[in-house]
Amino acid sequence: MLAVYKKELRSYLTSMIGYVFIAFILLILGIYFTAYNLQYASPDFGATLSAVTFLFLIITPILTMRILSEEKKNKTDQLLLTAPVPVWKIVMGKYLSMITIYLIPVVIAGFYPLIMGRYGTVSYTTTYTAVFGFFLLGCAQIAVGLFLSSITESQIIAAVITFAVLFCSYVMDGISSFFSSTSSASFMTFLVISVLIALVVYQMTKDMILSSVLGIILIAVNVVLYIVKSALYEGQIQKLLDLLSIANHFDSFVGGILD
Repeated sequence: MLAVYKKELRSYLTSMIGYVFIAFILLILGIYFTAYNLQYASPDFGATLSAVTFLFLIITPILTMRILSEEKKNKTDQLLLTAPVPVWKIVMGKYLSMITIYLIPVVIAGFYPLIMGRYGTVSYTTTYTAVFGFFLLGCAQIAVGLFLSSITESQIIAAVITFAVLFCSYVMDGISSFFSSTSSASFMTFLVISVLIALVVYQMTKDMILSSVLGIILIAVNVVLYIVKSALYEGQIQKLLDLLSIANHFDSFVGGILD
């Protein structure tokens, strides 16, 4: 895993993607920090971080689009899969290399509250809880991009799908309002999700039997549960969509709540 980590980290830095990623985050964060915290004398650095979370819609697809799709396109994934290293170590090495790139601007941003502290009163506990939440938010979205990069050979398709998924997670509150909270609506939605899961498995494995059996099992389980106790499905789709709303979990950190 360490060898994969070093290789990927070196690859990102030599290809300039890592430098562009770091520079873009620091540029936008610096603009918002100057406008919100310095010019308006606001001690709330968490609000600044919350305002720049839209950055992940742009930078995450760029950072993650090539991490595994390029291996599949160049057929070098066969070398990785047959190497005397477990697959999870290969994936973790690639993931940690991207996290290291992301950690650099986060660490630099950690000095901003110290600058504010020289000119006023800053709640460091609340502020650094927000910084920690900002780091976790980036880690979660990079993980999403890593997974989506693994299901296609095209970097462009990986980037577009990652953008679409992350955008949906940002507007998940609006999406959930389109769904009825009745048990029948949730049941039908879970059936559609079961089919989508089977399609993703097929895309990743190219095994029609495996994906078909998985889809049938998921559909059968949902049907049985709905017949036995349909009340279980009432409001479940809203709960599921709330879990998938990645950005909403960051709000607690901005408020200083480590949840």
